[in-house]
Amino acid sequence: MEISLCKADLEDAATLHEMKIKAFMPLLEKYQDFETSPANETVERIITQLNQSFTYYYIIYYLKAAVGGIRVVKKDNQVYSVSPIFILPEHQGNGIAQKVFTMVEQIHDDARTWKLGTILQEKGNCYLYEKIGYIKTDATKVINDKMTMIFYEKHL
Repeated sequence: MEISLCKADLEDAATLHEMKIKAFMPLLEKYQDFETSPANETVERIITQLNQSFTYYYIIYYLKAAVGGIRVVKKDNQVYSVSPIFILPEHQGNGIAQKVFTMVEQIHDDARTWKLGTILQEKGNCYLYEKIGYIKTDATKVINDKMTMIFYEKHL
């Protein structure tokens, strides 16, 4: 599978923003989470994140085409979080995200713990994260009557 990651810079903000909207819009429409959905984030927010010294944003390429992105946030004590990962809808279900997780773990090989949050009601997402070694924590956050966030950790 020909997948690669390219570290994003400020010139990539609009591309990341456009892909993020396409990837998250179906979830926004389904769950009506207007306050928290990445589909509602501004390009300025992505620029702010790209400027953060503790943020690593990558564009995901599949067969040389940009198909998504992943933001890795370095926290204290060798803890990293993924917030978010997104794949364009037409490329979802092809094993891309699974491979990308392996790649970012190799890039950030000093990590001892990885964290992420996802939508409890999205069973496919939960299955993916559990399949690649993430364990549910006890933490949840109710966003609205349709949607609850669940949090995962992976210890290396």
